[in-house]
Order: sequence, then C-alpha cells, then structure tokens
Amino acid sequence: MKAYYAVLLAIWAFGGIARSADRPNFLVIIADDLGFSDLGCYGGEIATANLDALAAGGLRFTQFYNTSRCWPTRAALLSGYYPQQIRRDGMPGVDHRRSGGSGTRPAWARLVSDRLRERRYRSYLSGKWHVDGDPLENGFDRSYWVNNRAGFFHLLGQRGDASRLPDVAADQGLYLTEVTADHAIEFLREHAAKHADRPFFQYLAFHAPHFPLHAEPEDIARYRDRYLVGWDRLRKERHARQQDLGIGVSQLSALDEDIGPPYAFPDGIAQLGPGEVNRPVPWNRLTEAQRRFQATKMAVHAAMIDRMDLEIGRVLEQLREMDAFDNTVVFFLSDNGASAEIMVRGDGHDPDAPLGSAGTYLCLGPGFSSAANTPFRLHKTWVHEGGISTPLIVHWPDGIKARNELRSSMGHAIDIAPTLLDLAGIEIAADSGGPPLEGASLAPVFEGDGDALHEALWFYHQGNRALRRGNWKILHTVRPRDDGWSAVAAEEDARPGEWALYDLSNDRAEQRDLAARHPGVVHELEALWEGWRERFLRDAGGTR
Repeated sequence: MKAYYAVLLAIWAFGGIARSADRPNFLVIIADDLGFSDLGCYGGEIATANLDALAAGGLRFTQFYNTSRCWPTRAALLSGYYPQQIRRDGMPGVDHRRSGGSGTRPAWARLVSDRLRERRYRSYLSGKWHVDGDPLENGFDRSYWVNNRAGFFHLLGQRGDASRLPDVAADQGLYLTEVTADHAIEFLREHAAKHADRPFFQYLAFHAPHFPLHAEPEDIARYRDRYLVGWDRLRKERHARQQDLGIGVSQLSALDEDIGPPYAFPDGIAQLGPGEVNRPVPWNRLTEAQRRFQATKMAVHAAMIDRMDLEIGRVLEQLREMDAFDNTVVFFLSDNGASAEIMVRGDGHDPDAPLGSAGTYLCLGPGFSSAANTPFRLHKTWVHEGGISTPLIVHWPDGIKARNELRSSMGHAIDIAPTLLDLAGIEIAADSGGPPLEGASLAPVFEGDGDALHEALWFYHQGNRALRRGNWKILHTVRPRDDGWSAVAAEEDARPGEWALYDLSNDRAEQRDLAARHPGVVHELEALWEGWRERFLRDAGGTR
C-alpha cells in the first residue's frame, strides 16, 4: 500500500498548497463553550499538549469567528451558509411564535457530509449533533450522538446509527468525552479495515467543556488550587502569555461588572448556595467560600479541556496507526465563547456532593468565563468579540508547508464546508436550487495571509446584532433583563439604530465607541446589515 501511494503522491502546487493526487481525509473537531484563550497555544495554562502540537505543526488563526451559540455554529460549519439562511427560527423579522416548525432546512441546504459523497467520501459523526434531521439522512455513514443535559456521567438519549442505545447510569464508570472519542476511533478502525480505498470525513463534536461541569476526580485534582489566584490575575497572566506567543490580538478588555448571565435563573442560583457569584466583580470582593467555590468550578472546566485534549490525542494516534495522519486535514475550533450562564438542570445539584461529580450541576459563570475569553469582552450569546471569537487550528503535513505560523485573515465557521469541498475537488453546481455558499475556502491563505476572504461578516443572535467589514465593526446589544429573557422578548426589546462602532485594528477589546464620531460609517454598515437580513429572510422563506 505504501508503494502504491508513493507513486500516487505526485506533489504539485496549486494556489500555494502542496496537493497530492489522492484526496485528503478530513477530521473536524469542535469543542463546546471553549474560550479563545483556554488552549495552551492561545495563551492558556491548561495542559493541551496534543492541540498545541497540531498548532506547532500547522496554523493558528487569530481572527476566526463562530455565531456565538451551539446549533447556529454547527449549522454554519456543516452547510457553508449562515444559519439564518437555512432556518427561520431565531431570525429577526420572523414571528417566532407563529413560525410553524420552521426549524427544518430547505432541500438545497445540503450538509457537507452529503456533498462529499460525490467524491466517494465516507462520513462519520461522533458527539453532539444539534442540527435538524438525522445524521444518516444527511450523508453520514456511521454516527454516535447523545443529548448531554443530564451530564457527562449519566448519558441519556444515546443513538448509534439508527438505533436508540441504552441509557448509562452515573455510577457505571463511563465519561462522555471518552465515549465520544471511543466511537470516533471505532469508526476510523472500521474505515481502515473495510474502506481503505476511500477518503473519510470524521466529524468529532465534543460536548466539553459545556455545562454541567463534570470531570474525573484525578483530572480535577491537577487544577484544584490553580485558580485561587482569581479571574483578575488569570486574565492578566493569559494576556501576557498571548503577547509572548505573538498572538497579542488586543489590549485586555475591562470587565463588565454589572453584566451577569444572559438568562436569569434565580432559583438555580439559590440551589448552588452562597459560593455562587453571578457578576464578574473584583476577586478581592469575594468571601473565602466564594473564592474556593469559583476556583473549583474553573478547575473542573480546565479538567474537562485537559481530558478532551487527551482524547483527541487517542484519535490522532489512530490516524497514525492507519498511516493517514499526514494526509488528513485537521481543523479544531469552538462553537462559541465561554459561557456566563448559571442554571441547574438535569439531575439537579446536591450541595454535599464533591464539586464536579455527577451529583452536582455547575456552570462556569461570568467571572471565569471572562478569563476564558481573554482578552475579549463578554461571553457566549453576545456578539461581542468574547462571544464570537474562536481559536482555529489547521494541520495537514502533506498539504500545508507552513509550520507554527499565524494567520490573521478574517474567517468564519461558514468557511469550513467550502474548504473541505475545495480540497476534495467538488464544485457546487450553479443550478443546485439555492443561493451560492456564503462561506469561502480557506485554502488560499494556508501558505500565507493574502487577499480578504470576505467583504464582511454578519452576526445575529437573540437580538444581538453585529457586522464586521474590514476593521470596522458595528454592534447592537440587547441587555438581559434581571427576570430572564427569550429570543422573542429580545427581538421586541431591540431598538434598531442604536449601534456602537469599533475600530478593531486597535480596539478588539471594544472599549471605545466611535459611533458619534463616524455616523456615516454606522449608517453605511447598518444598511449593509439590514440588506443581508432581507436576503437571508428570502433564502429561508421568511417574511417581515
């Protein structure tokens, strides 16, 4: 087999990319609620040796974006479209209460797994699905997915291919992050044994480090006292490390001390006890009990990421055993920024159970979420930089010559599907029945930053709106109410026209609102945002 590939690997250059005559494999890894600075290679102190090694052998993007929320980012990643183009719910201008089951994608919005079949790819899903329909009806040949609301030890709603799998009780010794990697490895081994003549797309969608914060005791122990320094100092430490790494993308933002979780669940906070804090106030204002509680939550968050990295290492080792590592394009990103949410769901919270165990239900909250999103402002659900900025690592030894390099080209989760299709040699037919893909292939910048990939990037989530064109960004924010809010309430509360304006060339921390000084820029970008909104409504079949 190696001799065969030696002949087949006639390397030729195209657009600065070394391409082999055989098609590359794809491994797309997505984390859930991971902050911009959580990985070691993006300034974090958490042990992420496997992801750091991928970054050292490939590329790190410093201006890559998601949609600020779970399902919209997954829809964008798998389709190449903005989520509002392919699902009307959550779209401004649509009556969410009368949208009549509008969560179903139009037929033309095929997922990349379905399109890759044109080039004989086999596709595998392991982890969080969170997209409408069934994976097997959307191009995946094998799938394992699970609803994680009960947590990482108590597994409910597991599905293997077309079958419902038995629930797993919390005392059975399984941990969801490990189970997710196990199934990915199973699929890859089966591929090597039965389909070695075909390329593959492995979509590895971890639930970690999404709440509830659950981790193995030995993983938590490695970080138990690390975060007693507090979120103020941790933010400064991570920011300094980012400067040392050459990814000093922004000054350190000020904490928004009066902004807490995006949804208010006072009963849940009461269940969590006196250690819980729902505002990112200075660390020295907290009681000793609050400091220990908050530091332990961050220790569990870190342990979840540490374990995810170890499991990624097992999947990468499987690629090496298959002799597929060098010709597999690996992408790693997060679906949104770290979360400021605080709630109690699933099996509830036992205040006497060890923190991070199956008996507890913890969320990171706005204090350490702010540290996870260093150096940016705010969190998941907001369209500030802290909510929408994600690490992106790309690694492909056979196809990317660059090693340990940064890319500042502005990209978005909508670009993943077009990149896979480009590298697989698939063109989207003009008569596919839908609009052209919104995403662009990242391949042109693999060997160096070049021309801009996008005229602009558009953001909307639950009333929060933004548009970035070049270094200008307009931002309209709906402030959460103390009694909680919904997408409907947020849309009704939004007052179009109240936009902030930031120059991201020197203020990605979003500290200096320039709207009053540049009203013409605000008006122009607002018109562009509204124009795209109208176009997306037409694409999705919505009405004003």
